[in-house]
Amino acid sequence: MIINDHKLDDAQWSESPNTSGKFPEGRPESIVIHFTAGSSAKSSVEHLCKKSAKASAHLVIGREGEVYQLAPFDTITWHAGRSTWKNRSGLNKYSIGIELDNAGKLNDNGNGNYSSWFNKNYSGDEVFYGIHRNESEPCHWHAYTEAQLEKTFEICQLLCEQYGITQVLGHEEIAPGRKTDPGPAFPLERLRQQVLQTDDRQSDMASSAADILPEMSVVNASKLNIRNGPGSNFTAVTNPLLRGALLKPVKQQNGWTEVEYTVKGWVSSQYISKLG
Repeated sequence: MIINDHKLDDAQWSESPNTSGKFPEGRPESIVIHFTAGSSAKSSVEHLCKKSAKASAHLVIGREGEVYQLAPFDTITWHAGRSTWKNRSGLNKYSIGIELDNAGKLNDNGNGNYSSWFNKNYSGDEVFYGIHRNESEPCHWHAYTEAQLEKTFEICQLLCEQYGITQVLGHEEIAPGRKTDPGPAFPLERLRQQVLQTDDRQSDMASSAADILPEMSVVNASKLNIRNGPGSNFTAVTNPLLRGALLKPVKQQNGWTEVEYTVKGWVSSQYISKLG
């Protein structure tokens, strides 16, 4: 994947009219992560490309890892709205906006069934249960897919290298009380740790920290694939692991953990927690 003339070479292009000209020199300096709270990536792209929407973003990333680009990376889009971060306000002027196809917060209908605000139903293996950084009680959220997260991490790494990005933020951080995206199902801290390492010393420190693994971990998702390599493109080695399964971590690599179960394989690190 490369960026040519401020466009991703393998993204599907759908131009939004909702832009405000070019970034000034020295910008963009941040990436802001969002969820779409929509029913599909295509429907979100269609909406953001309507002038009446009065909103846009640079990218929309679908659940299979497909990427849509709505504006060049040197162009200001309308994704942040009323927002502040440190000494900045109006983050549109400073940031690249990435929207991930995700329904957001879900309602628990009982019997393992969950629904979105637009009345689409989801099964338990599509749900993440966790506490939002700006809330105190756990809720059910639409889980992100492995392919979607892998593509997001890859693109953010590329953007940081290409544009000298120094911050990766969640919409919920720059508009607290108004926005909840990307929510607790998105591994925002892990993304920051991976893409904002600015020198070899930081990289070495991060690697050393990753080597300190818990003796045992537990699966925190309804179902979790265990694969024969560290990535969603690798094949599953057995049936999905169920919530509560105990695993012995062996090593970590780029957001994936090699574990020992009845078999040995790799799982996405965001779906396991330290036991105890």
